[in-house]
Amino acid sequence: MELGLAGKVALVTGGSRGIGRATAVALAAEGCRVAICALGDRDLGEVATEVAEVSPRGEAPLTYSGDVSSQDQADAFVQGAVDAFGTVHVLVNNAGAIGNTGTFEDVTAEDWMMTLRANLMTTVAVTRAALPYMRRQRWGRIINVGSESGVQPDPFMPQYNVAKAAVMNLAKSWSKAYGGEGILVNSVAPAAILTPMVEPLLRGFAEARGVPWADAQRSFLQANRPHIALGRFGRPDEVAAAIVFLASERASFINGANLRVDGGSVASVGT
Repeated sequence: MELGLAGKVALVTGGSRGIGRATAVALAAEGCRVAICALGDRDLGEVATEVAEVSPRGEAPLTYSGDVSSQDQADAFVQGAVDAFGTVHVLVNNAGAIGNTGTFEDVTAEDWMMTLRANLMTTVAVTRAALPYMRRQRWGRIINVGSESGVQPDPFMPQYNVAKAAVMNLAKSWSKAYGGEGILVNSVAPAAILTPMVEPLLRGFAEARGVPWADAQRSFLQANRPHIALGRFGRPDEVAAAIVFLASERASFINGANLRVDGGSVASVGT
């Protein structure tokens, strides 16, 4: 299927690892000109090489290292992409962090603020910077990366559950505000995806129970994601494929949706 993405300018936050990295590579493979940002410069060089290898132009992405929960740095990231590529067509708000994985009593005020800043305020700041370019050209795609935890909250890490619910709520709000201007806004809600952000949580689970890595994965899914019929963790590229479709011309009548990429983990018909 021709997705109509060749030549589009795509920005991916949290693009150095996991879902963001897989998304940047998948967008580049479709012919997008890609800009990625990450909190630190670790892995950015590797992603740049990978993107250039799959790009039909052999074009390396623009990379930016900084905290884009700050409006100044979000503006700098977006302006850098516009200076390099001319505009912004696609924004994937993927940046985020889990932080403290304990129960409500374990989570400090600092944990709450860090998690909300990393997940919610990065989404707000980068969208605020990118939106004027989409409005000017009356075409855009914004995809917020939420989580199953924002739809079906866990009894632990409540600050993350709330932050991801907020990110998905924003996508719905923006879809109503800007859909009439040709800017389609959707979210994706991955379930248990084996990413560098999830691995520390899983390894802690393994250590606490004194079980091998493979057993820890099975035990975690049985305890926390019992409805994943596939019986395994998802892969970042499986989420990236959904994001790329929502970014494409082929998704021209999808607006305000939350696409669950969860192997069936949410055991309900509704969102």
